Amino acid sequence: MKISDKLSNISRRDLFKLSSQFGMSSVLFGAGMVTGVVTMPKLAQAVESTYKKRYRKKPKHTIKLGAAGFNQRNLLIERAGVLEFARDLEARTDGEIIVEFIGNNQICGQLNCVEKTQLGVVDAYAASTQNSAGKAPYLNVLDYAYMFPSRAAQYHFFYHPKSVKLLRDPLEKRHGVKFLFTHCELRGIQLGQSFAKKPTVTKIDDLFGTKNRVTGTQLGRIAMQLLQLNPVPVAWEETLDGLKQGLIDGAETWASAVAYANMAPVVTQSVDLKFFCGTEHTAISAKVFDSFSGKLQDAVMESAYLTQVHVQAANEAALVNTVGFSNPQLPNTIFAKENVRVASLSEKEIKKAEELCSPEFQPKSWAKWRDRLNGWSGGQDTYKDIYNIAREIPKDTLAENVEPRRWWVS
Repeated sequence: MKISDKLSNISRRDLFKLSSQFGMSSVLFGAGMVTGVVTMPKLAQAVESTYKKRYRKKPKHTIKLGAAGFNQRNLLIERAGVLEFARDLEARTDGEIIVEFIGNNQICGQLNCVEKTQLGVVDAYAASTQNSAGKAPYLNVLDYAYMFPSRAAQYHFFYHPKSVKLLRDPLEKRHGVKFLFTHCELRGIQLGQSFAKKPTVTKIDDLFGTKNRVTGTQLGRIAMQLLQLNPVPVAWEETLDGLKQGLIDGAETWASAVAYANMAPVVTQSVDLKFFCGTEHTAISAKVFDSFSGKLQDAVMESAYLTQVHVQAANEAALVNTVGFSNPQLPNTIFAKENVRVASLSEKEIKKAEELCSPEFQPKSWAKWRDRLNGWSGGQDTYKDIYNIAREIPKDTLAENVEPRRWWVS
């Protein structure tokens, strides 16, 4: 039984009292131990037992992890791996590090989790790299249009030792956060009610002139403008109402985000445009990481690696079995229940979109940001170097078959 189902019989008031007393992490971990029908006394006993086990000795470090809008329910839809990381790190360090998970936008949201980490309000965070790019602009390096041809190519890059020099070190140096792990999808256009009665999109031309929500990524805006997708900045929390009321035609995001954020009832078509990264990452303050002993730093990295491997497999399965992001769709998935059509574009149409908006074919439109990112990286050609790494594996490689590697080991 899913943790979210187990907690469905417990009132919000009681959950709040438990989490206030023992912390949300103990509530979530304790709920996972309860079998059968969950009552408040059984849950309270399990949570207290979990708490005592976690704090059986005084921790050397407590990591306050702000997980934007995530909770135990939606982390089973989009497998971002945050809770798995917390569990493994606590076990791996025998309680020397404790992770306090704070989700549901209680302490930070998609647009400011990275900033609150930089300010020391939280020690680590989970949010999309695109939303985080507003306060940590080097994360734009992931958002060149059509730099990644597949989810497999994304995972291959994040495991690659060269990702340290191209992504992780410049991010840490410029913005003070250490990139740990990420989920991988490619962004498309999620169409709302204005496309409910229209045929399923098969051509990029069908999207020209539509008005679409854009995240905090500056590079994403370039791609959308070149594709005539009229990017409109809309807060993630306001996107659902915008799609429902027809204020926007669509939103650029990925499939599992639609599902976990309860947007599926107002989305009619999920257009698999694949035009740039959709990466829900977890990062830690570099200052906090540096305060750990060498042994504990090694533990953080090993837990991050294990979580990356978990996410790679789990999210690929969830996309098909839980979200319904496939053609044909499996019954009883979120997309199938809500009549969200998956609009898969042909290779010819994807190539057309690439030629219209990618740095490979439209270099002038990207020159300013490309030069800026190259400078921040220490003079590397960020686009071309990542582009080449993304094509080291065969194009038809399945994401779940990408070989895991400890990226910090050359």
